[in-house]
Amino acid sequence: MKKARIVYAGAIHEATEAPDGRLLLQDGRVVAEDAVQWLTPVEPRTVFALGLNYADHASELAFNAPEEPLVFLKGPNTFVGHRGESERPYGVTFMHYECELAVVIGCTARNVKKEDAYDVVAGYTIANDYAFRDLLENYYRPNLRVKNRDYCTPLGPWFTDAADVADPMNLKLRTYVNGEVTQEGTTANMIFDIPHLIEYLSSFMTLGEGDIILTGTPKGTVSVEPGDEVVTEIEGLGRLTSTITGKAVPAGEK
Repeated sequence: MKKARIVYAGAIHEATEAPDGRLLLQDGRVVAEDAVQWLTPVEPRTVFALGLNYADHASELAFNAPEEPLVFLKGPNTFVGHRGESERPYGVTFMHYECELAVVIGCTARNVKKEDAYDVVAGYTIANDYAFRDLLENYYRPNLRVKNRDYCTPLGPWFTDAADVADPMNLKLRTYVNGEVTQEGTTANMIFDIPHLIEYLSSFMTLGEGDIILTGTPKGTVSVEPGDEVVTEIEGLGRLTSTITGKAVPAGEK
């Protein structure tokens, strides 16, 4: 089942997808998707983000693929729902999207073995983890300025139950900028797969219900500008839309 959290008529509702593509609220009302404000489908708790988890993306950025997971944390202020806005800071010369499979943990978990990892997964959603590439010094320094900007990680639109995703390690990913495909890949090409990541993280800390793992992005980095519409899509999970805002940088300053 796919579930969403939305604001309609001044109240927060949980919604599912109606047969005609509209939203079915828990109280039985059916509303158009453009008549609501989309929230993140889950309220993030601790969020782990993977850097360089696709070899083609690491090569694209001229980095070597890591020998163990390269993980950093993201604050709750970074997230925004479907159809939300993400600001390109004035003066940044390279802001790009990152279409990522987001794994939502469903229970308290510690010292989980790979073979049991999927037992602690509640479901999946889509993340677009915007990066400000020219602010990055290297991957061994904190990514706060690059990855923790307010409202620069769209999440959603749906939370899909784990039982409805037959093989999360074989899903196609695509990104569209203003309707044009600019990124394509598959979760099959992750360096560290979902069971590995859960075993690794839970080996030294306790995972909890609502924790999220952002699993990285494949190659296909294109800079986006104010006014651009970016759609990140993952097979079976939906299409997450966001719009870039901010002041354009004069050509002479790039």
